[in-house]
Amino acid sequence: MRRILYIALCFLLTVSTLTACEKKTAQRKDNDKISIVATIFPPYDFARAIAGDKAEITMLLPPGSETHSFEPTPQDIIKIQNCDVFIYIGGESDEWVKNVLNSMDISSMKIVTLTNCVELVEEVVTEGMQGEEEEHDEDKEGHEEHEYDEHVWTSPRNAKLIVQKISDVLCEVDTANASVYKQNTTDYSSKLDRLDSDFKAVAENAARKTIVFGDRFPFRYFADAYGLKYFAAFPGCSGETEASAKTVKFLIDKINAEKIPVVFHIELGNERMAAMISESTDAKVRTFHACHNLTKADFNAGKTYLDFMTANVETLKEALQ
Repeated sequence: MRRILYIALCFLLTVSTLTACEKKTAQRKDNDKISIVATIFPPYDFARAIAGDKAEITMLLPPGSETHSFEPTPQDIIKIQNCDVFIYIGGESDEWVKNVLNSMDISSMKIVTLTNCVELVEEVVTEGMQGEEEEHDEDKEGHEEHEYDEHVWTSPRNAKLIVQKISDVLCEVDTANASVYKQNTTDYSSKLDRLDSDFKAVAENAARKTIVFGDRFPFRYFADAYGLKYFAAFPGCSGETEASAKTVKFLIDKINAEKIPVVFHIELGNERMAAMISESTDAKVRTFHACHNLTKADFNAGKTYLDFMTANVETLKEALQ
């Protein structure tokens, strides 16, 4: 399916590229706003915090959709072709992006890759965690390739680095509004600093340092930032949704042994496993937001990365009490 889509998109791009630059110039003259396209919610939200009403900002991933199975439509590709700034994650989940960008004239486009903004860490399968069933890729020498965790935005400290990179690019593309972008970045970075301080205070004053997820675990950067130990059913980018009986039993035993009061699941995830674990323990089920995406209702309500992460502060406090 992806191969067929890619061929179709290449044809579409061949036809549209000839007029894309002229169209972009005309739009800028009429609108006097730069165009920003982000693949998922976090960079979309960061961009609108920095740019405000000085840019037209588009999120490609529809609210409520699964991030890892996203495939762009022809309309999405045209939006990318015509934008001034394109922001995407990088890594395995964004392999489609490489194909699309290789088919375009990107000489008049600035590109921000989130995984290039921070120091990456490897995705780890911890004790009790069910690894992915597919075989890992190997390099030419037969060694297993490293799989890096792509969920770089889950740590507020990383978010601050990403925000600064986006800001620098916007200032370069739209010098007339650079002072606005810089001031908005300063204000937003201060909010991220406060969020970081809140998480740090919760972790430092906690009765325990262990969190449990009856779900995927896309929080490696977050856990590292605040010195937390974690147990989960699957790694962050796993395509699995149903854990083995062995994995579920391990998590139940861990919660019972350490009297952990909360079992987490992520937003838009499968809550059945967390509910099953809760039924066999005294742990309450709570949502911990990874901010991959949000519901359509939350999107229409204008919910932000800061809103979701601030909610995480309170649920983390409950889990570590």
